[in-house]
Amino acid sequence: ALLKRGMHVEPLEKWSKVGLQVFESNVPIAGTIEYLAGQYMLQSAVSFLPVMALAPQEKERVLDMAAAPGGKTTYIAQLMKNTGVLFANDVSEPRTKALNANLQRLGVTNTVVTNYDGAGYNKIMKNFDRVLLDAPCTGSGIISRDKSIKSSKHYEDVQRASQQQRTLLLSAIDAVKVGGYVVYSTCSFLVEENEAVVEFAVRRRHVEIVEMGLPFGRPGLTKYRHHRFQEKMQCSRRFFPHVHNMDGFFVCKLKKLSDDCRPEAQDIAAVEETKNGVSRRAKSGMKGAAKRQRDGSADIVATESRRESRISVPPPTPRGGRKKHRKV
Repeated sequence: ALLKRGMHVEPLEKWSKVGLQVFESNVPIAGTIEYLAGQYMLQSAVSFLPVMALAPQEKERVLDMAAAPGGKTTYIAQLMKNTGVLFANDVSEPRTKALNANLQRLGVTNTVVTNYDGAGYNKIMKNFDRVLLDAPCTGSGIISRDKSIKSSKHYEDVQRASQQQRTLLLSAIDAVKVGGYVVYSTCSFLVEENEAVVEFAVRRRHVEIVEMGLPFGRPGLTKYRHHRFQEKMQCSRRFFPHVHNMDGFFVCKLKKLSDDCRPEAQDIAAVEETKNGVSRRAKSGMKGAAKRQRDGSADIVATESRRESRISVPPPTPRGGRKKHRKV
């Protein structure tokens, strides 16, 4: 039907059974009868990846913590076959209107739309089987589509985004049940928004990084400047415009092992006897902090000196002659 309307479309790739690439079109892609009838959703190809990593099942209880405008939410509902309960949350009330519109257009009936700050969502609802956090970020991965990001984003924006992402990821982990999964993703290249955020969460919650089953992508970094991340960070995936012909993206999957917090997230509970006027507890804390600072395990954003006032990521160069295209 789309071909008859003058659209040049082809199957996305072997890794997706539902995606179509739109190379060009003689009609407005969002103005066809098929679109208005909810037969397809416009989104970037990378939007499939975090949902594929999440692997939602029928009759589960799932949370999409930053859902608007609903591309990933509707794909989750499709994989759940409109069963179970899917909570689609977004902190922006105006954006939830677009989310609601897309859910209604595509005939999604298993979804509840909520309007809360994700940082405190775990205090409202818990025990989800799976949580998707496509976190707010600087958008450095879409520089190829929006050149203004190179000049409009500053180091302070990176710091601010990283702190928000850490808070949201801890909330997502606290909201999922033991044995459940959290998928964290951003459309950013920056380590401060990706591996550093995951490392922060792994050091403060009893979770582990697990394989996602994505058939392509570059492994996550285990080394960055003088910082070292755990070896399992290689299970995460990075995607690049000049390599994969799609937006820059990062995806990581975590499995919750228990509700316990790591030592870094709480004071040492055992208060030992005082010696020479200073408790061993205090000494332990000071030694631990000094050691973490020496071995590079301190938070990157807190210890990284400001080297540039602007993000400096060169625009990717597509491989010879490959066309950029919109995705359906």
